[in-house]
Amino acid sequence: MLILQYIILGLIQGLTETIPVSSSGHLMIFQNLIERFTELEIDYSSIAIMTNFGSLIAILVIFRKDIIRLIKNFFKYIKTKDSSIKSDFNYCWMIVLGCIPAGLMGLVVSKLDLFDKIENNIKIVGISLIVTAILLFIVRNFDGKKDDDRLGIKEALIVGCFQILGLFPGISRSGSTIVGGMTAGLKRDTAFKYSFMLYIPLSLAAMVLELTDINISKDLILYYALATILAGVATFLVTKWFRKIVVKGKLIYFSIYCLIVGILVLLFL
Repeated sequence: MLILQYIILGLIQGLTETIPVSSSGHLMIFQNLIERFTELEIDYSSIAIMTNFGSLIAILVIFRKDIIRLIKNFFKYIKTKDSSIKSDFNYCWMIVLGCIPAGLMGLVVSKLDLFDKIENNIKIVGISLIVTAILLFIVRNFDGKKDDDRLGIKEALIVGCFQILGLFPGISRSGSTIVGGMTAGLKRDTAFKYSFMLYIPLSLAAMVLELTDINISKDLILYYALATILAGVATFLVTKWFRKIVVKGKLIYFSIYCLIVGILVLLFL
C-alpha cells in the first residue's frame, strides 16, 4: 500500500507538472484524500522536491538542444560579436529578465511567510483552479505573431509578472506563463518554449533552497527513487503531447478540466 502511494505521487507530479492544471494543487488534493481515508504518513515536502527534480531532468532532456545552443552562442557572441547569433544572446538575457519578478516575489513570500496560513488550505486550491480555468478560457483563441527573435523586454516582463501568479497555491506556473506569453502577442509555440526556459532556472534555484528540507529515511530511498523516475518519464511524455495541444490552440480542454476539478474540490473537500 505504501509503495502504491509513492507510485501515484510520482505519476501525479509527472502528469501535471508541465500542463496548466497545477501539480502542487493536485498533490494537495491527493494528500487530502490520503489523510481522510488512510492512516499512512508521508513526508509530502520531501516527495514534492524529489519528484520536481525528476520533472526538471525531463525538461532539460526535451530542450537540451536549445539549451546547449543558447549557452554556446551566448558566450560566443561575447567573444566574437557575431551578428548572426545576437538573437540567441538577447534571448538569454530575456530569460534572466523574465525570472526576476517571480524570483523577487518568491523571496518576499518565503521571508515573510505570506502564504503560511493558506498554503495547506484545500479550498484555496479549488479557487485557484477556477482562476486558472478563467485565464485559459480568455486566451483560448489567442495566437500572436512574435517569434523568438521578437521576444523583447516588454514581453519578458509581462510573462515574468504572470509567472508571479504561479507562486499562489494551486495556480499553474506553466499555465500562467503561457497565458502571459499569449497576452504579450507571442506565437503559441514561442510562448510554450519561453515558459519552460523560465521554468529551468527557477526550478533549479527553488531546489537548491529546499535541499535542507529533504528528510529521507534509508528504508524509503527506493520508494523515493521510483517516484522520481516515474515523475521524470511522465513529464517527458506529457510535455511533448502538451506542446502539440498548445500549438493547435486547444487550451479550452484544460480550462474545462480545471473548472470541473475546482468546483469538485470546493464542494467535497
